Amino acid sequence: MITAPAPDQRPNGSRTLRLAVAQSTVPEDPTDRGALRAAGQEIQALMVQAAGAGARPVQFPEGALVYPSKHVMAAGPHGGLQPADWSRAAWDVLREEAESIATLAGALRLWTAFGSLHPLTPPNWPHNSLYIISDRGKLAARYDKRLLSHTEVSYLYTPGHEPLVFEVNGIRIGCALCVEANFPPLFAEYERLDVDCVLLSVMVDNAPRARVAQAYGTLYNYWLGYAVPAQFSATVPSGIVAPGGRWLAQCPTDGQPALAVADIDPDSTDPDINVALRYARPWRRRAQNGLYEDRLVDGDPRSDIHTTF
Repeated sequence: MITAPAPDQRPNGSRTLRLAVAQSTVPEDPTDRGALRAAGQEIQALMVQAAGAGARPVQFPEGALVYPSKHVMAAGPHGGLQPADWSRAAWDVLREEAESIATLAGALRLWTAFGSLHPLTPPNWPHNSLYIISDRGKLAARYDKRLLSHTEVSYLYTPGHEPLVFEVNGIRIGCALCVEANFPPLFAEYERLDVDCVLLSVMVDNAPRARVAQAYGTLYNYWLGYAVPAQFSATVPSGIVAPGGRWLAQCPTDGQPALAVADIDPDSTDPDINVALRYARPWRRRAQNGLYEDRLVDGDPRSDIHTTF
């Protein structure tokens, strides 16, 4: 497990943290230098808004700088697919934009999580990653997508292999990307790692995936940031799910860049959040860790025989 060494406890001991979740316009052609620069500028504009709203971390979608379309990077003859030619990507622009985002994060004192490509040593394919920039403008950690789609692993990316937990103001935050929402063990793992929140950044126009995000808030009783591209917001916009599964805040559904902002407060007196954190989550942990072992009955025919009333 990767753990970013970045606790930032407030002097008064409070762990309340204001989270901003962005929907930004995600380009799909890593060879289009102008589109990459425009994406970087839009990210930075939303960072300024997030800082103005009092947020400490801001979360962006999967591939916020670029999420390459398979039809752009892996198009083969006769309409099929073939391994991507990553030498075509504008890696210099992607690095420059990432460095500019990091510089601004330091100036704004704003933790920033944004998706992009992470190049490996050729001929290895890149990771599909979520970069975590600290409020000092440094790359604190990187989450590499572990569970890829068939197309991604066959033609585009190298999978990662570790979860990521980082801390801001004493709040523990995990990370996941898009199709990983379909793998509950990843989200159960983050509950075992005692996170307060999971950032799920996606590049998909898919209402069921948002319902799955809500389900994890219900099942594991942590906050969940759900970041989706602005161009898909008419289906489901970006937003923040509370422990217990309720949407706390969502962006507009108008296809425009925007922010949803809500507080992560482990001491919340909100009735739903209070029940989720102080009753449901501890009880579910106990229920899965030997609670019932000394309550089992052995040798009682009324229990052992299942074919009588």
